Amino acid sequence: MSELQREVTELERKSASAARLFDIRRIIGGLFTLYGVMVGGAGVFASSADLKKAQGVNINLWTGLGMLALGLFFLIWLKLRPTAPPVPEDG
Repeated sequence: MSELQREVTELERKSASAARLFDIRRIIGGLFTLYGVMVGGAGVFASSADLKKAQGVNINLWTGLGMLALGLFFLIWLKLRPTAPPVPEDG
């Protein structure tokens, strides 16, 4: 195997790793999960004055749970159907 072929193979491997690392599902899932935990945590510790403002609905808790569910959905989707590595072009 020539030096050029080894360099091309190494670049293709790095490209596939970068594509998996920056998959948009990972970014969206991670952010929604993080924000869901933060907003849900604010809902868990909501005061009675906060609940009174929202007419008795713990909106932070429900929104946080929704965001957490969406974030986990994206992360599970990423785990079950990972990004396929790019097909090298012959030429």
